[in-house]
Amino acid sequence: MPTRKRKPPIVREKSLRRLPLGSLRVFVVAAEQLNFGRAGASLGMSTAAVSMHVRGLEEYLRVPLFQRNGRRVQLSAQGAAFLPRVRRALEDLETAIEALRADRHSGHLTVSMLASFLQQWLLPRLPDFHQRHPEIDLRLETSRTFVDFLHSDVQMAVRLGKGVWPNLHAEKLFDEWWVPVCAPALLAKHGYVEAAADLKRYRLLHSSSEPWESWPAGAARNAWARTGSTFDDSATVVRAAAAGQGLALARWSLVADEVAQKHLAIASSTLTKYEYSYYIVCPEVNRQIEKVARLSEWLHSQAKAFPSPHEFLKASRG
Repeated sequence: MPTRKRKPPIVREKSLRRLPLGSLRVFVVAAEQLNFGRAGASLGMSTAAVSMHVRGLEEYLRVPLFQRNGRRVQLSAQGAAFLPRVRRALEDLETAIEALRADRHSGHLTVSMLASFLQQWLLPRLPDFHQRHPEIDLRLETSRTFVDFLHSDVQMAVRLGKGVWPNLHAEKLFDEWWVPVCAPALLAKHGYVEAAADLKRYRLLHSSSEPWESWPAGAARNAWARTGSTFDDSATVVRAAAAGQGLALARWSLVADEVAQKHLAIASSTLTKYEYSYYIVCPEVNRQIEKVARLSEWLHSQAKAFPSPHEFLKASRG
């Protein structure tokens, strides 16, 4: 009796689960606006289309995301709990897509930092970076405000802080110090400053970013009311001090090169550590972009070679 050939088993193709990404995006905007009409205007669609997306998402999830009362809507308990997770997931997805689309090796790299840090610390060192990495075109933006990495082309930032930025990666570069400085000729004329009373010999230069009350631990509080020039820009205070206009309390990163070149002199051995340090800050996914990694590595090498004011004084006197 001939044997019957067995038919191969039927393999049913598993359907891929399709996430309703478009409806999730509509949900986030509607949840932020709490008004389907305004959400539609923001998204360039009709109110009915927004409502359709929301209802489709609710049917997909099998939970109510909004409580409706006529034209007014409020997030349900499930919707309120769902919103931050969806927002974070969409932001991560958008960041990942932008990182993938970015040129990984060459082209422009946009970096944000304080204007004073750029002018006084980074600019003198930049030729070395360009020589080592001529394929990377740096675009340097200055800002004191928090960087919106998701909605800008900034890929990395250098910030002064305590190392904690929510949902961002931070790498410490170096500590910062308060250092009294003035022109060498002015120091020779008035002498070193070791106590608050010694400040009376000098015309003080004031800055909103580097107040004399910070040196040391408020000892110079009474000196703030004395006559002198006040500036709202840290780099300008450094320029005024180098021009011999008075004694300034400055951040070490802004005056170290000026001191090394003898344009400025450290006027006191009382050096106060600043509560903030410099950090490289960027989204975690941006660390995988090679040009970001190259700049980060170079910045760390420069920071490692950058002496603290105590190390500088010890080396200069040794």
